[in-house]
Amino acid sequence: MQIIHNSKVKETLYIEKLKNGLTVMIIPKKNVQKKYIIWGTNYGSNDSSFIVPGEDKVTNVPKGVAHFLEHKMFEQKNGRNSLDVLTEIGVSANAYTTNDHTAYLYECTDNFYEALDEFMDYVQNPYFTDENVEKEKGIIGQEIMMYDDYPEWKVYLNALEAMYHENPVKLDITGTIETISKIDKDILYKCYNTFYHPSNMVMVVSGDFEPENLLEEIKKRLLPVEPRGEIKRIYPEEPESIVKEKVEQKMEVSRPLYAIGIKLKLLSDLKSEEIVRKNIIVQILLNLLLGESSQIYKKLYDSGNISYSPVMDFEFSKTYAHILISGQAEEPEVLYNELKKQINNFKKGNIKKEDFQRLKKTLYGEYVKEYNDVSEIARMFLVDYFKGVNSFEYLEQIESVQYEEILQTLNEYFDENKMVLSVVKA
Repeated sequence: MQIIHNSKVKETLYIEKLKNGLTVMIIPKKNVQKKYIIWGTNYGSNDSSFIVPGEDKVTNVPKGVAHFLEHKMFEQKNGRNSLDVLTEIGVSANAYTTNDHTAYLYECTDNFYEALDEFMDYVQNPYFTDENVEKEKGIIGQEIMMYDDYPEWKVYLNALEAMYHENPVKLDITGTIETISKIDKDILYKCYNTFYHPSNMVMVVSGDFEPENLLEEIKKRLLPVEPRGEIKRIYPEEPESIVKEKVEQKMEVSRPLYAIGIKLKLLSDLKSEEIVRKNIIVQILLNLLLGESSQIYKKLYDSGNISYSPVMDFEFSKTYAHILISGQAEEPEVLYNELKKQINNFKKGNIKKEDFQRLKKTLYGEYVKEYNDVSEIARMFLVDYFKGVNSFEYLEQIESVQYEEILQTLNEYFDENKMVLSVVKA
């Protein structure tokens, strides 16, 4: 078992790669009542074209299979739903699907191992029939239509569609009514058997555990499978350019919504520490540009254009990378133009070093705070693992980030020709 200790937060990570290929990560938290486990597979909505290990031909499946599969995993052959079983023993369980991974999780204070029996059973034993697949199409179809009516979701998707020509990240994770109509049990079993192999999965646990004992309990509940080769994933070629700069949609909203996107070049060629540094630098830059202490925020807030700070995200995987800034504004175009002006101003070197140092300290404090909660810890390590990063690296890298790197990344990433504005207004 590999052991990594971080002295800054006084936490230790235990990592074991099992014979079947599953990676298990354990972060013990002594004298903490809550226990949290998350089991993820490196399979998301973007993975609809692939070659199964041992095969030569390409398999293409409809959009929305990963999300559909996540929904169906709880249904068991005995007629019970595993979510209900876990709820009955006082355990809070859930699951989610993203563009690049799917995860199953639960948290509890008691009955952890009783819950682990059910949890590891349903994730390893799918049960699909013609009848239950058809029934699910109706349920997911309603979910798709519901999201179509959410202005917050539409302004986000419209921004992605304005940025990306071909990359499937621009598509709704749930698929469409048309694409899910083509899903059957054979497709679900094919994708399950391809992507839910232990060698494509990671399990992260945090709580008051003895790592060696917990690892043995996990091993006892694993089905015997042989390790296997890598899945070849096929993605369309994506041009560097954006599709269009602005998209506007009319919906019933009390105040206009906006999403500003900046399309970036891929981080896949970077080493893990370089990915971490870029992430840190982009977060600092976004706060310099539009955080609550920024000039733009104060100006727009005082004028009544905005009433709260925007949500600012740096979203990336091995196949896409972009920045998204979203919120409400009386005049989104004014905010967008002010942002572009400030980017150009910053590119001339007009960033105060004291602002950079202050935000670096603030960000470091936020990183440290994430280690207070076992659910935050486990989710963080899982998400970072799929990005090829160890979460401890953020704590190790942030102190050495230099002012000059801020200017370099600003010029490299914040390209006015790669910016889009999505607006939803009444």
